[in-house]
Amino acid sequence: QVQLVESGGGLVQAGGSLRLSCATSGRAFRYSSVAWFRQAPGKEREFVAAMDWREFSTLYADSVKDRFTISRDNTKNTVYLRMNSLKPEDTAVYYCNFVTWSNPMDGMDSWGKGTLVTVSS
Repeated sequence: QVQLVESGGGLVQAGGSLRLSCATSGRAFRYSSVAWFRQAPGKEREFVAAMDWREFSTLYADSVKDRFTISRDNTKNTVYLRMNSLKPEDTAVYYCNFVTWSNPMDGMDSWGKGTLVTVSS
């Protein structure tokens, strides 16, 4: 059974930074592509960033490009999201999931509880 446990969220002022973590289990992490998603209050969940399993390719939503960086540690089965220059519109619950690189904007497994990021103006 796949488990996804996100952490690292919190309250931060606009312009600040946070690093989110997602500990995973239940899949061969080393050979799996991973992604971050977010859901703002009253909105649908949206894609944020993805990284393929070979670490050769990354993909970012236009709204976070050049501010967010996805990375992974295959020894810890963990994916990270470094968020810089945060804006109030980045406020959301952030989730991670496994994805296929042919369809990186759809999570493959059941969603975890997510981690809340609140950016104050």
